[in-house]
Amino acid sequence: MAPALLLIPAALASFILAFGTGVEFVRFTSLRPLLGRISESGSPDARQGWLAALQDQSILVPLVWDLGLLLLFVGQHSLMATETVKEWMSRYFGVLQRSLYVACTALALQLVMRYWEPVPRGPVLWETRTEPWATWVPLLCFVLHVISWLLIFSILLVFDYAELMGLKQVYYHVLGLGEPLALKSPRALRLFSHLRHPVCVELLTVLWVVPTLGTDRLLLALLLTLYLGLAHGLDQHDLRYLRAQLQRKLHLLSAPGWGG
Repeated sequence: MAPALLLIPAALASFILAFGTGVEFVRFTSLRPLLGRISESGSPDARQGWLAALQDQSILVPLVWDLGLLLLFVGQHSLMATETVKEWMSRYFGVLQRSLYVACTALALQLVMRYWEPVPRGPVLWETRTEPWATWVPLLCFVLHVISWLLIFSILLVFDYAELMGLKQVYYHVLGLGEPLALKSPRALRLFSHLRHPVCVELLTVLWVVPTLGTDRLLLALLLTLYLGLAHGLDQHDLRYLRAQLQRKLHLLSAPGWGG
């Protein structure tokens, strides 16, 4: 087991990498020019049929490349979440298991964002070109994206952000408090086993609510939607526990002594 002085910088480095990747992901999905937006020079080609587009090498090649990047991310994110891999990582990396998982996920997502190939000449599923929709739809999408990201941030706080990022595990280990999950109730452990992605609805809003849904944006939204859907297994017991935890934390935040 690595000395405590080495564990803390490693966990902090993983946290900083994940935080920076999260900021970049907001830019990638919401702030950058939309992935499927059509350039004026490419608009005639963009209206070709979907079957014809898939036979166009200038469209098919970047789509296959983007699909490979997404499969790399999904494969890493899923493989490292299996019990076999987690047990192996815990055996060799100890309390840094979660931090290593977070760092590898951030690196895989960085690869997707940095090497993503837009397909401006591909067909579009929908777009807004005529007024007043060309003005109001992008504005509505922007507002919904802002609300979604604020909700995502709030939900991560409810779900113990420090533990999700692996910081709490190292902190508890250094202080000799054991594993944080061992202190959680059976209801919490049951919820965590069923819900790997606590911000599913908000992420789906970010992925799909866009004024122009082009070919590569459709690929991104479809694949991540399938992945998020397969990762969920909530039932009524989980929802009741989640609602109770949210009410408890809201009560603590609204207490008279909070914040001095």
